[in-house]
Amino acid sequence: MSAKRRVTIALIAEEAGVSIPTVSKVINGRPEVALETRHRVERLLREHGYQRRASQGDTPAGLVDLVFAEIESPWAMEIVRGAESAAREAAASLVISVLHTHAGPGRDWMERLASRRTDGVVIVASKLSAGVQGQLTARSLPFVVVDPEGEPAPGVVSVGATNWNGGLAATRHLVELGHRRIAMISGPADMLCSQARIDGYRAALETAGIPVEPELIRRGTFLVDSGHDHGHALLSLDDPPTAIFAGSDLQAFGVFEAARQRGLRVPEDLSVVGFDDLPLARSAWPPLTTVRQPLQEMAALATRTVLGMGRGEVPETRRVELATELIVRESTAPLPA
Repeated sequence: MSAKRRVTIALIAEEAGVSIPTVSKVINGRPEVALETRHRVERLLREHGYQRRASQGDTPAGLVDLVFAEIESPWAMEIVRGAESAAREAAASLVISVLHTHAGPGRDWMERLASRRTDGVVIVASKLSAGVQGQLTARSLPFVVVDPEGEPAPGVVSVGATNWNGGLAATRHLVELGHRRIAMISGPADMLCSQARIDGYRAALETAGIPVEPELIRRGTFLVDSGHDHGHALLSLDDPPTAIFAGSDLQAFGVFEAARQRGLRVPEDLSVVGFDDLPLARSAWPPLTTVRQPLQEMAALATRTVLGMGRGEVPETRRVELATELIVRESTAPLPA
């Protein structure tokens, strides 16, 4: 039996029916390749698991790319702080990209990335297509996903938080305060963290013998407007909730405003729990009871991991979930008699 052929640029060029320089241009993100040809070469690179061989003279570039779908909230700023801290410890700098879409990095971004050197890529709360994954792998660029939007593909390194435990702790806290009609506002249905928080909420209610009522579960975005709108809808029910667990602190602030507009007091008339423990949660009025998600630690770990992968280190595990913690402040209170 003949030995398996080593995957080289020449082999890819032969199978694609193109020249070696053309394959090299695709690998390096050069634009002057026809779209159909580029797709054919990229497919072969993925199928063969091609990885560019590093030159013995290669040295770290001192750059880490941090890629966001959106960066319009304080949540993203906590991620930036954590990544910047870890990069600074390694004498590296951050390059921040905002895609303005949750569809994941596209060709334009990949070409910009290929036009300069980087030590690795941290992708935040975004989808990662097989095509982008294959291109990063072909270029021997290590990457880590923070808070992946969907289920990561096998082999993808990701860092998240114990969202299920957080949802359980938040809801159990409200149950222990005597609340029985507890609503939940979550994020988009296709986000793993959203579903995990709902599952934790359901588990806490079921364990306490409280029926899970579909009309009390709402899905939106993790932003203030979503909390405000869904808060109004929940509080307008014939039998409104006495407590609302919001899937983010920003949503919780929206619930605060909806309650105020309806003449309700927090926590005297309505208890509210958030999720994230952003710096704003401590200074809100009333200070927000919330589930602390270690955002800075998540980003720092992802950055250290991707830099280590660039040095040839193999992560001990592909999926890391850092612990969440319930932080009790003044936005929750016992159910009035």
